[in-house]
Amino acid sequence: MTLAVVPTPIGNLEDITLRSLRYLREADLVACEDTRRTGRLLSHYDIKKDLVAYHEHNEERLAPELAERAKTERLALVTDAGTPLVSDPGYRLVRACIEAGVGVEALPGPSALTTALVASGLPADTVVFAGFPPRKGHERKELLERIASEPSTFVLFESPHRLGKTLGELPAGLRVAVCRELTKLHEEVVRGTAEETARRFSGGAKGEVVLVVRGGTEAGPVGFDGTVELARRYVADGESPSRAAAKAAKGSGWRRSEIYDRLVGA
Repeated sequence: MTLAVVPTPIGNLEDITLRSLRYLREADLVACEDTRRTGRLLSHYDIKKDLVAYHEHNEERLAPELAERAKTERLALVTDAGTPLVSDPGYRLVRACIEAGVGVEALPGPSALTTALVASGLPADTVVFAGFPPRKGHERKELLERIASEPSTFVLFESPHRLGKTLGELPAGLRVAVCRELTKLHEEVVRGTAEETARRFSGGAKGEVVLVVRGGTEAGPVGFDGTVELARRYVADGESPSRAAAKAAKGSGWRRSEIYDRLVGA
């Protein structure tokens, strides 16, 4: 027998694949984060199955037991929304099945990560998925510094209540896309600089959020001329030239003094 890793819709119930529905119908047991939520999804498609709650609080204990059952039963793993293991439980079960000699089939399907990346309009050649950023401390500082200096596109999940804070801590000129409530009725993609979107979401946001950020380089994410232009926009918004130069310099790799000199025509 096998373990089938089955993606489920991140919002719109029509996004589930025919193959995923077939695997759910054929499964002897479905392991899921929340039996009520998965039960509603299965009921929508008139599927009746035995469900077992499998989440971050019990996965270490349940993984070996479920892997053993998968030797003789058809087991499906789902998460509340999207693809299991992507910032959701499932890794321990997949590892336990591999170690027990049970085959693992990973089905393609809905993922907030890829949906946001495509919708962002940012380069998708080199992509770093960072999950939920650390809330504080050295690990958060390291991540923000990496985004500021590495020319990759970063995809992050973020709490709607912490979105404004995270945007405000990014270098002001970086290009970002805030993707909110993807595939749902009130889906919204807001594109702009970190500074612009930080102002837009200073009071937080509603719903589930995916943040896509185009990282910078040590030479500046938008080059020196672009950094000076950003400073000019700050002046137009009412900042003093000194303050505008300091804000534009943040994370850019350029010194405040050289931005200021160009800004005032020195």
